[in-house]
Amino acid sequence: MQTRSKITNILLSAVVWCIFLVLLVLWLPLTSLIWLLDRDPARYRTGRFFRWLAHPIAVLGPSWRVRMAGVRIENPRRPYVVVANHQSILDIPMLALIPMECKWIAKEPLFRIPVLGWMMRMARDIPLDRSSTRSGVKALQAARNVLEAKCSVMIFPEGTRSEDRRVYDFNDGAFMLAIKDQLPVLPLAIEGASDCMPKHSWIFGDPHEIKIEILPPVETTGMSKEDLPALRDRVRGDIIRQIAAWQNVSVEQVDAAGVVRPPAW
Repeated sequence: MQTRSKITNILLSAVVWCIFLVLLVLWLPLTSLIWLLDRDPARYRTGRFFRWLAHPIAVLGPSWRVRMAGVRIENPRRPYVVVANHQSILDIPMLALIPMECKWIAKEPLFRIPVLGWMMRMARDIPLDRSSTRSGVKALQAARNVLEAKCSVMIFPEGTRSEDRRVYDFNDGAFMLAIKDQLPVLPLAIEGASDCMPKHSWIFGDPHEIKIEILPPVETTGMSKEDLPALRDRVRGDIIRQIAAWQNVSVEQVDAAGVVRPPAW
């Protein structure tokens, strides 16, 4: 990939951010109209349209080229508990490119952002205050309601972004949800977004490829809560092996199990 000057990156970033903001504002009335007409209990069409905003972001971004591969989603209305590793805030629009609608469990402050937060609520995404146990219980119940309405749910089981491209411990919530409802877990692996969007900066980095792999789903039929640790570790291991292959390093170099880290948000 080419290397650009800092001035070039600043100018490109300023132009593209302006375009993104215009798109966001234009998307609001269209999303609102679809929301008014959408009688699906999961607001499936509303969410699908809202997440189509990811496509111009993927095309117009000056610092990334997106490559998606892996399992083909045959039935987008089959509900999955979708989980992914998390390296960058850019993971969110990039993973929205997968060919199915998912309701995202996302940190609550995002829902207070004008325009973006309004559309997240219309799309029926699920707010979570990580400092509140009660909020976690409410989020999981909201996720169950979405799954019952034949729509998938997206969760980052690491909770926060990884700053070193390793995969940290997974929380149990997503896997508890999958076992309780006897639904498959769909693992996603993503790599490269942190190079394109450095943390704590609005300036895009030099061009890099963002790779997304839709890994084979893991069925939970017949599992009980005793199987949760094995399910969690299996899914996490699948993602780690894919990340290690992309980075051309050993699995041990990607696996950050048990490592304590400060919150990334």
